[in-house]
Amino acid sequence: MLLVFRDIQSKGSFFRVLFFSLGIIVSLTGCNTLPSESEASAQQRQSSENQTTPVDIATARTGRLTEQPEYTGTTAPAREVSLRSQVTGQVLNMTVDIGDPVNQGQTVARLDDALLVSAVNQAEAELASLRAAVARAQNQVSNAQAQVERSRLELQQAQADLARQQRLLQEGAVPAQQAEQARTEAQTAVQILRAAQEQVRTEQQAVAAAQSQVTAQQAVVAQARRQQSYARLTAPIAGKVMQRLTEVGNFVQPNTEIVRIGDFSRIQVNVEVSELELASIRQGQAVTVRLDAFPDESFTGEVSRISPAADQTARLIPIQVVIPNNNGQIGSGLLARVQFESEVTQRVVVPQTALSPNAAQGTRQEQESTIFVVAEGTATEKEGTVTARSVTLGESANGQVEILSGLQAGERFVARSGGTLTDGATVRFSILSES
Repeated sequence: MLLVFRDIQSKGSFFRVLFFSLGIIVSLTGCNTLPSESEASAQQRQSSENQTTPVDIATARTGRLTEQPEYTGTTAPAREVSLRSQVTGQVLNMTVDIGDPVNQGQTVARLDDALLVSAVNQAEAELASLRAAVARAQNQVSNAQAQVERSRLELQQAQADLARQQRLLQEGAVPAQQAEQARTEAQTAVQILRAAQEQVRTEQQAVAAAQSQVTAQQAVVAQARRQQSYARLTAPIAGKVMQRLTEVGNFVQPNTEIVRIGDFSRIQVNVEVSELELASIRQGQAVTVRLDAFPDESFTGEVSRISPAADQTARLIPIQVVIPNNNGQIGSGLLARVQFESEVTQRVVVPQTALSPNAAQGTRQEQESTIFVVAEGTATEKEGTVTARSVTLGESANGQVEILSGLQAGERFVARSGGTLTDGATVRFSILSES
């Protein structure tokens, strides 16, 4: 019995040790499987994020469904003047070079004017001689007029003598021969007066002829002086020197080009449009011009001229566009890209993916739909609340649709959703969303 008891006692100890070991193993296993507090919080956030729908947010803007056609042209100054020599001579100096700014009336070159000065002096000397001839002729007129006055007095005296002799003849106081002599003297005085008057007219004609010669010579002098002035070449407009076509020392003939000046206060661009597009273009219409030389800038101008004649081969109409160049940065010969501004009213344009596919109802399904707009005051950097809004649709093209009413420019809306949205739903903004 004692042996049996000891055997049972030893077995009981064995089981106690076994159970104790198993308890330690279970405890260690349980500690590894229970989640920590940080892991539980992360799991809760992950579960919350999985409940929000990811969306792309965009800002409503006005625009057009289709891009306006673009035309290419080349820049040129608004005015371009070729300054040419009008006289023969050697170039003495030039005061400008390519790219230099010039003012209207500024001297840009001088020619040798020695021969021109000599021609002016000779013409002026001839003019002085003719003026002296006029003075002499006028003196002759004065003498002739004095003679007329003397002849008129003599005639009056002869006529008075004749009247007295005739009265005495009737009284028988004088012979008839003496009365006849008085008549002859009176007639002679009349002839002398007429001759003196004719001489006055002749002298006056001589004065007129001399004055005509003076006038003609004055024109010669003016022409000579004008020719002399051509030796100094001045800029007819304000602008910049585009080309310098001769050098000091060269001998130039009339019509030889000296410099070319361009007015760069405005820039013109010539483009050609199809006859089918001519109806949408009018003079004074606004245009947008982009230059490859200034890729970050755009320039606003207007249509200044529409040619009345089209190219007979391609049926293209030349259009002239003018843009301002206040700072003078735009030069000549640059590639320009021109877009004519459409007079059609711009509307809010959104992608068709922003429209709710199941929101439109009734017979106006093609005209009305629903867009989800980010509610004001509820958005954070990562998520926000959206509200459903009914909008009226216009035309659509190229994956875009016009919004006629219901959405204003500047409002934020859901451009694309990763799931089905409901009014008041909380959404998560994707990295593609506009801030």
